Amino acid sequence: MQVNNARFWLLWVLLSVGIAAYLMFRLLGEETDKTVFLPGATSDGHHQIELACNACHTGPYADQDALQEACEGCHLETLKAAKDDHPKSKFTDPRNADRIAVLDARYCVTCHVEHRPEITDTMGLTLPADTCFLCHENIADDRPSHEGMAFDTCLSAGCHNFHDNRALYEDFLVKHMDDVDILYGEQLFVSNLREIAEQLPDYPLDAYPIEPLSAESQAAHASLDEDGSIMQEWLASSHAAAGVGCDGCHVAAAEEAAEWVDKPDHSHCAGCHAGEVAGFLQGRHGMRLDVALVGRELSPMTPALARLPMKEDAMHETLDCQSCHGAHSYESRTAAVDSCLTCHNDEHSLAYLDSPHAELWRAEMDGSAPPGTGVSCASCHMPRVDKDYFWGTFVHYEVQHNQSANLQPNEKMLRPVCMNCHGLGFGINALADPELILNNFANPPSVHIESIDLARQRVEAP
Repeated sequence: MQVNNARFWLLWVLLSVGIAAYLMFRLLGEETDKTVFLPGATSDGHHQIELACNACHTGPYADQDALQEACEGCHLETLKAAKDDHPKSKFTDPRNADRIAVLDARYCVTCHVEHRPEITDTMGLTLPADTCFLCHENIADDRPSHEGMAFDTCLSAGCHNFHDNRALYEDFLVKHMDDVDILYGEQLFVSNLREIAEQLPDYPLDAYPIEPLSAESQAAHASLDEDGSIMQEWLASSHAAAGVGCDGCHVAAAEEAAEWVDKPDHSHCAGCHAGEVAGFLQGRHGMRLDVALVGRELSPMTPALARLPMKEDAMHETLDCQSCHGAHSYESRTAAVDSCLTCHNDEHSLAYLDSPHAELWRAEMDGSAPPGTGVSCASCHMPRVDKDYFWGTFVHYEVQHNQSANLQPNEKMLRPVCMNCHGLGFGINALADPELILNNFANPPSVHIESIDLARQRVEAP
């Protein structure tokens, strides 16, 4: 009996040591090894920072209010800009106390719970299918057109969004119910930083007066370039045209003196491009670099960490401003398509080059079509947004570098992206057609969403 007990304890010790060694190996290994400690898979929007647990769980005893504060730390500005149909104020109003008993939407985590892959949908959002039904069970009484509709179809593409329903408001649907499919002759915003930099209150005009450097300054910069290749790239760039020389990116102001930085990062770009850098740090490419968000330094994002298929030879390339724009050329045309396809290997990305959008882009690039008529990857996923200054005195067309800003759910693309070139109905149908998305909109949509039809019936009813 004692022999059996000894064997049992020996086996128990060996197993314990083995498990401890395995966990220690994972804990001290590469970042991807540490996922063994996660209680469940994270959503696509958060997996880049899933190892920075304190980004959401701000303390060992963080309660619901602490989690809400963490959510708002990243998403509050988006919610403020959303023209929310279900704002927090609706649920803090005492007159709506009965609603809280059904669905306490004061807290994001009521619906959006991480580490729950079984309720995480294709848009990367954790959301119970019966969310709408809880408050709108009797919707057919007010809207007979909804009679017989399944409760889990409310949030289907082209129907309703909880936070921002502007592209699907009935009056908006009616306003655009007779739109043509393609708005020929339309043009997208063209970046205008150089033209209005002198008026921007946050542009460092004293350091970079939007004029080419003198010949003497260029000669001084050329002395830093052994074979002249860097100089040639820089001379052809918008930086050279704006008077931004080598020290504009490579010299950082230290406490006592300026020091040379061999590989400047996004923080150096922020001096002139604060809005773009802010978006980059909020998006999937750069959120790992946002120390304020994750609470500590994570390694830069690489294609190897992505969940979409990526090119094998690009797996370990780090993502920063230079990754897409080039270290010295900073050429936005390359960044708009070629840089994307250097890494992305999913079906949607690979189909782009044979799409009608790509044909328009090539026409713009070869000069046979005017600026703003081409459609690149960035045209949709990094659209230019217009920022008014001084009550519309002038407008800055800035590139939104947060790829998630108009993608979750994808109907958020309707107003800022699709409707620049297409009618509302065409856009709704296209975004609801999964096969069309995969082939990168190579043909008209085969799906028809009834949202506009229902709106038309209400306004045209006798």
